[in-house]
Amino acid sequence: MAAHIRRRLRKGATTTAVAAAAVAALAASQAPAAPLAEGATGGDQQAAGGESGGPEDGAATGNSPYYTDLPPLITPDRPGSSSNLPAATGSAEAGIPASVLAAYKQAERTVGTTDPACRLPWQLLAAIGKVESGQARGGQVDANGTTLSPILGPALNGQGFALIKDTDGGAYDSDAVHDRAVGPMQFIPSTWATWGQDANGDGRKDPNNIYDAALAAGRYLCAGGRNLAVAADLDRAVLSYNQSTEYLRTVRSWFAYYQRGTHEVPDGSGVLPTAPSTPTPSPTPTPSPTPGGTTGPTPSPSPSKPGGTKPSPSPSKPGDGSTSPTPTPTPPRPTPPPKPTPSPAETFGSLENAGTGPLTATAGGTFEERVSVRARNALGAPMAQLPVTFTITGTTGTLFDGGKKKVTVISKADGTATAPALKAGEKTGEFTVTATAGTNRPRTLTYEASVTARQADKIVRVGDKALVAASGEKFADAVTVKATHKGIAAPGVAVTATMVKDSLGLIDNDKGPYFKDADGKPLRTLDLTTGADGLLQLPEIFADENPGTYKLRLTTEGGGSVVIELTVQAPEETAPEETETPEA
Repeated sequence: MAAHIRRRLRKGATTTAVAAAAVAALAASQAPAAPLAEGATGGDQQAAGGESGGPEDGAATGNSPYYTDLPPLITPDRPGSSSNLPAATGSAEAGIPASVLAAYKQAERTVGTTDPACRLPWQLLAAIGKVESGQARGGQVDANGTTLSPILGPALNGQGFALIKDTDGGAYDSDAVHDRAVGPMQFIPSTWATWGQDANGDGRKDPNNIYDAALAAGRYLCAGGRNLAVAADLDRAVLSYNQSTEYLRTVRSWFAYYQRGTHEVPDGSGVLPTAPSTPTPSPTPTPSPTPGGTTGPTPSPSPSKPGGTKPSPSPSKPGDGSTSPTPTPTPPRPTPPPKPTPSPAETFGSLENAGTGPLTATAGGTFEERVSVRARNALGAPMAQLPVTFTITGTTGTLFDGGKKKVTVISKADGTATAPALKAGEKTGEFTVTATAGTNRPRTLTYEASVTARQADKIVRVGDKALVAASGEKFADAVTVKATHKGIAAPGVAVTATMVKDSLGLIDNDKGPYFKDADGKPLRTLDLTTGADGLLQLPEIFADENPGTYKLRLTTEGGGSVVIELTVQAPEETAPEETETPEA
């Protein structure tokens, strides 16, 4: 690692010449996918806007050294041209070792599941990995993704670097005096203690494992509700990793380079960066010497008006010897303490479905499924005590149990928040339930739901008296049926009554019994609805001049059906009277 460290910049050690050269090289290379955010163009600095994804006193890496190589220039010869840029895919620098590339892409998928609003691109992880460790020293990792030898930064002892005393007892960095940046993504131990992940499922959170380190870096970059598709958020994320604008520009350059194309190379065959030699740190300014040969503070500026120091105030009245009273100095207003930055465990990160199934119910019924979500913090762990608001949108009349369209539920220890049961309205159709959590950048989940028509899986005739009418007359007895659903009376169920020729109802009948419409005309199909007790009495039925046995079929929403026989009898024929023949 020593050979690599010599090629890395120290915090605060970037000279004007090197910075100018880096900026010029970046300007000549491909443009980043998103511009640098305003306010991120000065010297080394805190994260833009004061937002930090890590500890309050430093960045993920402790602002340790990093490679300053820029990717190969890929613009055409003509200055300023942006057309016909060759792809970076085939170049050696675009090759990423197989295990390292797989770790970046796995981290993108994992974060995309738990925090989709962050929109983490794996190419950003690749850019940081390139700048921090040369992609784990060119992919020097074993089959599980662990580096073949530790990748350690220099001791952060305050001599050219940040001063960070030991926080891990040397467990990760083998240094019990000062912390060192560790692993392919160069986490300092105190940051790893908060953000460490077990991405390869071996039961350990190992900063020397590229899978663990890549996922930890992804979650760290997404902290605070950042959306990395937004330029300002991406800049804040990178600056929170290492608080240097030169670092941001270098990472941005590699990010844009990898976005143009990469290819996989075997582990151990990646190209290591070569950077300019480390510049001498800028000297610390010393106080100006005083005329007497000693050092002292810089003298105060001269008075704004000629004539020297402003004299003391004149007496208020000539000759009385009195002077104006010296005004009582206003006590300085105490500086309010800085607002503490929430820890990652206290920062809301994402909202996900907690197993809610299909949401459907019949009109007037209760939904069997309840909408449930799970909140996670910035580390991806379940987050408790988070208010989640559920809102119903639609015109079906559906409400939560209790008669409300909006309710707020506090997440439990496992991060879940479950809305009250849904009560379906009387109108059929679609509606949505939206879950919302978070204040600065709310996360939302929307669930589709539907209300279907009331159903009856069975319909039967009430009574068994034969239904008979003479031709041209009406049936004396009314037809009454009852619809049920799972054995319970089914009110408000749509029922279709049709005169048919066959029991299956495949052929409608245009003869025999009929209903009447409002104008008294024959009607052989009616749409009806059961009453509150599931009962339905059909309108009067009339017989035409065609005697015979006919069928009336009734069907319901939900599959219930019944066929009822109707008999039309011919009028009785009267025999002619016999005439007696008189005897001769």
